[in-house]
Amino acid sequence: MFGLLSQPYPTEESIQKRLIKAALISLFIGLFLLIFQPFGLDDWQTPAKPGKMLGFGLVTFLVMIADSFLLPGLFPHHFSDSRWTIGKEIVRTILLIAVIAICNRFYLDRLFGASSTVEGWMQMMGMTFVIGIFPTVVAVLTNYIIQLRRYSQSAAKLLDYSDSLAWKESPLQERESTAQTNDVLNTTLTLVADNEKDRLRLPADSLLFIESSDNYCTVAYLKSDPTGSGQPSKPLLRSSLSRLETQITGHAHLVRCHRSYIVNLDRVERITGNAQGYKLHLLGGQFQIPVARRFNDSLISRIKSMP
Repeated sequence: MFGLLSQPYPTEESIQKRLIKAALISLFIGLFLLIFQPFGLDDWQTPAKPGKMLGFGLVTFLVMIADSFLLPGLFPHHFSDSRWTIGKEIVRTILLIAVIAICNRFYLDRLFGASSTVEGWMQMMGMTFVIGIFPTVVAVLTNYIIQLRRYSQSAAKLLDYSDSLAWKESPLQERESTAQTNDVLNTTLTLVADNEKDRLRLPADSLLFIESSDNYCTVAYLKSDPTGSGQPSKPLLRSSLSRLETQITGHAHLVRCHRSYIVNLDRVERITGNAQGYKLHLLGGQFQIPVARRFNDSLISRIKSMP
């Protein structure tokens, strides 16, 4: 059970999807209370009652927006896709339900002009957890299974398709005799830092990936040594990833696959999938590069267009 709770869980959702999700749930809560009027609300006589009832949905919407945008913005490292798990998602969702219940209770007290007792608050919190924990666990696990199957099966299909691609046919060094490969090997890549002075020159084909971290980028590439075997080198350049991305235009195999990564597809040896998406394996699995969902289509299209 604990092993399942520690499995990776996807956190990346588009802004549009987050807004739609919050709007639909909030609308459901508002309409449910307006139509069925539970908790004695049917006996409540007040002017503009429908608008006040829909106010519960508005409170829910504001809490969900804060949870979706404010917290990840304030604590991006804690909410990063690489650190998020099933267990964290379950706890987060239960806490979200509890906060929505508390805020709606404050709103209800304000409408009635009264304050709840400690016993009333404890009762409400207990009911919130009892009612919310089962559907929360089911919803999170269901989404995990769906995403896992989706990306695992898709990754397997990609591998089947890529059996005929260059990196699957033979090791790169065995393909250096072809004219096309020689053109790539002889191309020098020049990356220029923000100050326009610091530069890094390397063969385009030796690049493994570029990773963004705050105001710096790590450029991982294979640096030849006297023995002729390439060893990974990871120098830093003070630059944004978007800036470096503009400097690799024309190198078809160097693609953006994540907000924090550019990868050399010619160095990808294996593709796997989990609930968070695809993973690109480089250098015998020494490096695993994530693929953000918004880059899925463009990456797959680029892979399929490779000779």
